[in-house]
Parts: sequence; C-alpha cells; structure tokens
Amino acid sequence: MYKHLLVPLDASGLATEIVSQAVPFALALGARITFFTARADFGSTDQGALQRTVAPDRYVDNLAGEARGILQKAEAAAKAKGVSCSSITKTSDRPSEAILEVAQAQGCDLIFMASHGHKGIRGLILGSQTQKVLANTRIPVLVATVESNHLDEHALLAIGIIQDEHRSLAAVVRGLVQLVEQSCADKSPLNVELVLSMIHYIDAFPERLHHPKEDAYLFKLLSARTNECDAAISELRAQHASGGDLVRAMQSAVENYAKAAGDQTEELTRVQTAVAVFAEAQWAHMNLEEGTILPMARKHLTDPDWSTIYQAFSINGDPRFDAELGEGFKTLYTRLMNLAGR
Repeated sequence: MYKHLLVPLDASGLATEIVSQAVPFALALGARITFFTARADFGSTDQGALQRTVAPDRYVDNLAGEARGILQKAEAAAKAKGVSCSSITKTSDRPSEAILEVAQAQGCDLIFMASHGHKGIRGLILGSQTQKVLANTRIPVLVATVESNHLDEHALLAIGIIQDEHRSLAAVVRGLVQLVEQSCADKSPLNVELVLSMIHYIDAFPERLHHPKEDAYLFKLLSARTNECDAAISELRAQHASGGDLVRAMQSAVENYAKAAGDQTEELTRVQTAVAVFAEAQWAHMNLEEGTILPMARKHLTDPDWSTIYQAFSINGDPRFDAELGEGFKTLYTRLMNLAGR
C-alpha cells in the first residue's frame, strides 16, 4: 500500500479542502506526506526587477511569496493528526513538471491532487495542471473531488475558511514555540522583534477577527439547533474570554527578557514556560472545535445556516469584520512565516 504521498498545493481555497482530505487518508494508510507548492519566478518579471531597485523590502517579501505560509498551514493540519510530513517549494513556471520532478526525487508512490481549480493565477497548480500531471506521470495519481463537486457547498466553504484560519494560527504558534525552544537549546539570543510580532498576530487575529465570528455566528446558530453542544460551546466561549491573559503573560515574559541585563537564562526560561502554556491551551481549544463543534455543526445546521456563516467568515460587509482587516492579517501571516524561515 502507499507509504509516501506528494500533495501539491496552491494559494486557492481548494488547498484547505485537499489538505483536509489528504491528511486522514494518509493517517488511515500509515503514510507520510510531502506537501509541495510551486511558486512563480517573481524576480524575472518586470515588476520584480523594478521593485528590487525601489522597494527592496517589499521585493524580498514578494520573492518569497505565499509558499512558506501555505506549506506551514498544511504541516500544522498534518501534525495535529500525528501524520509525519515535510514540505518542499520550488520556483517554476511549469507546475505540472515540477510536481512530477519532486514526486520522483522524493520517492513518492502516490500523488494526491484536486480535481479542478479556479481559473487565473490562483489556479497555478490545481485544475489544468492536474490534467497535465495525469498525461505525463508514471506514478499513480489519486484525484480528489473538491468544492463544487460537493452537495453541501456552503458548509464546505464555511468549514474550509474556519479550518484555514485555525491552521494559520497553529502555524504561527508552532513557529513561536520553535523559535523559543531553539534559543533555549542553543543558548542563543531570542529574536525579540519577531517573537513579539508573532504574539501580536496571535492576540489580534483571534480577538478581532476569528473568535467574534465564531461566537456571533457558528456557536449562536448551533445552540439554536441543538443543546448537545452546550457544554463545549460554554467552555469555548470561556476560553475566548480568558485567552488574552495567556497572551499577555507571553508578552510580559518576552519584554522582561528584553530588559534583563547580563545573564538572561532565567527570563528565557519564563518565556519558554509562558509560550508552552499558551500553546497547550491553543491545541486543546482547536481540537475541541474541530473534533466536537464542526462535526455537530455538519449534523445539525441547515444550508441557510451555513450560508450565513460562510458570508460572515468570507467578509460580508459587517463593520466589525471589514475586508481590509482580514487582508491585513493574511499579509502579516505570510510575512511572519517568511521571516521565521530565514
């Protein structure tokens, strides 16, 4: 049976769904996953050449692109289920060829791909690239149906956004934990600026965007349909309300570390403890939502309910959840993942 899957991804919403299908499939087989994304060669474009001269900071960000952020979210989903995984990115304007080259080089025995994708730049890997892979591969390909092939489209779209936001948070939390643990292990200085930026993202993203939507839409509608989840929803709401305390504990520990003179070992240990406590609480929180709330929501919510939730999570003009704020967090997430990888 298959033991090593290559799962190609792009920046479209379909990536979330294909990861959601590939991870349990690999878990059932006892297989490992290599996630892969091909990024266009921004440096060779006219825009890239100009930006390299007039805005070098933006050029570095655009050169890195969204690849690391996409792959880190996929890894967060796999690691949450105990599936062994790794990631590869490659600069290529011929994604189908890159997919086949990576699959062969990594010794993959199955390519797990989506059946179709969006047109335009966001369909860089999915869609027509699937057809090209099928036409040229010597490695078995499993083509999974996604998005409009499902009957419960609004539910799929809404759950996809919720899971994608969970994975963004999980990827940043894992990056934070790794930075602190590496500093402790190497006895090297902590990158205070980057760590504080990650903590700011962790605090602001759920507090201003994600948790309010869950409370106002997902939890409210589910509570109206069934009382089976009352205890879980009550616990999650309490965690939403108290989560800021754990974030402030991390921030305070990092600030004290930055102020300390001489040996900072004791302060760094406090940072590590505060980060570990927050991370454990975050994993428990997301596991309760994805293991209990989302399955019960699939069972009890109606398509109009899911349409309401989808509109809220995809930014529907509600002044509390404006599109500019959402796009700002997406940009910040991508930058944090690129900085953490340097």
